[in-house]
Amino acid sequence: MDSTQQTPTPKDVVLDYMGALASGSDEERLRSFFDADVTWTLAGDLPVSGTWTGPDEIFGSFVAQMVARLVPESMEIECEGVIAEGERVLAEWNTRGLTRKGARYDQHCLAVFTVRGGRIASVREHFDTLHAQTVVFT
Repeated sequence: MDSTQQTPTPKDVVLDYMGALASGSDEERLRSFFDADVTWTLAGDLPVSGTWTGPDEIFGSFVAQMVARLVPESMEIECEGVIAEGERVLAEWNTRGLTRKGARYDQHCLAVFTVRGGRIASVREHFDTLHAQTVVFT
């Protein structure tokens, strides 16, 4: 980056990430949004609940466990919007698709992103874990 370019705002980073996610960008593109020691915490008591550290764990473990149960080609991500204050950004989106067993997954998600230096440093995600347990993990 040359000295004339400014670091994007946290809101812009999250909007760009959500856009890349919704457009089906490849994993390499999605990884580029994250800091090397990023944490992603999923609330609840699902098999994938917990905290994942670093892009390798996030994509290699957390995302991989979800993708193994869903039909990737059926997935749709729709960003409802974001609210930003300082380095924290609240994003709201819908995830829709089919499980490998043919069930319809229709999830409303909220997450608090912390963005520092133009990269996502942490994410705390919340969604309907009962729906996920019933549809995806049963």
